[in-house]
Amino acid sequence: MSDTVRVDLAGRSYDVRIGFALLERTAAEAEGLLKREVVPVVADANARAHHGERLAKSLADGGHRVEWFEVAPGEAAKSWEVLQRLTDWLLELGVERSDNVVALGGGVVGDLTGFACAILKRGCGFIQVPTTLLAQVDSSVGGKTAINTAAGKNLVGAFHQPSLVLADLDCLATLPERELRAGYAEVIKYGILGDADFFAWCEDNGRRVVEGDVAAQLHAVRTSVEAKAAIVAQDEHETSGRRALLNLGHTFGHALEAETGFSDRLLHGEGVALGMVLAARYSARRGTLSAEDAARITRALDSAGLPSEIAALGLDADGTRLAQHMRHDKKASGGNVPFLLLQGIGDAYLDKSVDLADIAAFLDEQLRG
Repeated sequence: MSDTVRVDLAGRSYDVRIGFALLERTAAEAEGLLKREVVPVVADANARAHHGERLAKSLADGGHRVEWFEVAPGEAAKSWEVLQRLTDWLLELGVERSDNVVALGGGVVGDLTGFACAILKRGCGFIQVPTTLLAQVDSSVGGKTAINTAAGKNLVGAFHQPSLVLADLDCLATLPERELRAGYAEVIKYGILGDADFFAWCEDNGRRVVEGDVAAQLHAVRTSVEAKAAIVAQDEHETSGRRALLNLGHTFGHALEAETGFSDRLLHGEGVALGMVLAARYSARRGTLSAEDAARITRALDSAGLPSEIAALGLDADGTRLAQHMRHDKKASGGNVPFLLLQGIGDAYLDKSVDLADIAAFLDEQLRG
């Protein structure tokens, strides 16, 4: 059983297939995209251990042989050093522009592989096989690829759309609950930014998604991918401001991730969850969102087991230090950092008039708890 969501882009449209046992059908699902016997697969160690055998068997049944490039789990893999090793490896394999590289894993693997494929011979194809909830509903769709640098997260990258996305929900059964919760933050984000009815569904069903209810997971992934595909089709390269809505919670969240060293101390989805709480509370502080709705968002995230108070992180930082991290935000223009704020649940907007000094004062209040 699988559903298909089409990402409609001029000349670069592709399918996102969502369902069960897709790994066992990889060769058939990717028919016409894998043109050579050798298929390069980039995977983190966890994804390979859990899912590598199923993928390799499917490809072998289709007459292909896998060559593996394994990376360590975690954000550290999105580095210049790993990118160089990966591109050199792909060149040694003789990958051509008409070939497709397979990315098996979470958002880190997808971002790294996609960026390598964007720059290899000025662009070759890649197939996303996301194995985490976060990657299935967010990072595998839309073509944003990047690595991290000392200056911040995802600051070096390219827009490079995949040829196909295979979101096998069976993979979610192998995830630790913390990883599922982190992915769920990106699910509920779609309700908060643009779909009040879906947010209400998340309020009632978020715990089911995190606890492994397959029907709830299918609905959550399909609805999230449909929402993202629609936004990406309208604003592929984030030029009109529409696609920027997908960054709700990320400006605050990335600052918290930077302060915690992009480590397991704060997973990306956890940072986004905290960032959405902060965006809601800051919106209430400015009078665009009711205090009741800000509290409702906090409760919805908290009830799913996600962090909702930055004071609990125990950061050795003040609001000014956290605000300084935001100066490297990719959306910054003319020295100003635009913020995704809320006028209501399901009604996000981009505000370019926010003063970072006011953000720093607000964060000081939140850090005190």
